[in-house]
Amino acid sequence: MEYGLLGLIILIADIYAIYQVFTSSTSTGSKVLWTLGILIFPVIGFIVWLIAGPRGSKAHV
Repeated sequence: MEYGLLGLIILIADIYAIYQVFTSSTSTGSKVLWTLGILIFPVIGFIVWLIAGPRGSKAHV
């Protein structure tokens, strides 16, 4: 049961990350690469996205 809950949390986090990637103002190629990274490596991809992901115009504040 614990693994199912953990899997659900990871799935929700990955969906959130992919949504944020698609709504960012980065290039299409960058969006595709980030999405593939998150889908192929769900946990590691999400952590890397949190640290270095595309933030679009928000990073220039």
